[in-house]
Amino acid sequence: MKNPISISMILAGSIILSSPASADSHKTPAPMPAEMQQMAKNYTPEMRQKVMALSPELKATIQKLHAGHTRRAKETTLRQVMHEILSEYQSIASALATDNAEQAAEAARRLANHRIPKGGLLPYFPLDKVNTSDLSVLPAMNEIVEGNALKLAEAADSGDLPLAATYMSHIMNGCIACHQKFRGVPGVSANLIPPQANNPAK
Repeated sequence: MKNPISISMILAGSIILSSPASADSHKTPAPMPAEMQQMAKNYTPEMRQKVMALSPELKATIQKLHAGHTRRAKETTLRQVMHEILSEYQSIASALATDNAEQAAEAARRLANHRIPKGGLLPYFPLDKVNTSDLSVLPAMNEIVEGNALKLAEAADSGDLPLAATYMSHIMNGCIACHQKFRGVPGVSANLIPPQANNPAK
């Protein structure tokens, strides 16, 4: 059963950001912010070309998302960072279940301030998703996950654990929406016959 969150509602917030891209698609790509330029040195030519073609607004937005995190990974990949985020989420759940407000607040802030993976976020997206239209949903998804984690931390700091607990589903909804758009089902093998192929319609 799919999560009740409507991905279309999240995507709606990206229309303003993504719409100028079509009008500017034939213009010379704007230069990348300094940190992105440094990260792009390790990108493949195809990825670098995709990143260069992003709208100036989106490049600035991604740079702002990076700047909101104080930790940079040396070798850690995005998948490993996602595992760390899951670990923090589980720590929050454990803290709420045991009335440990300090643990809940600290874990929530670590989740919100997760490390930026090696090379930044962009090289871990599917190549066909590295465009202004698809990536313009990142700020909304980021706000759902990290914004609600910070609200949870504030509620825990105030001792209101029931309120803190209400933010757990919001965080998970944001995670699921992002995964559905960019990741798909993890571990699916192209070497397995799809179920419908095993049971053809008669």
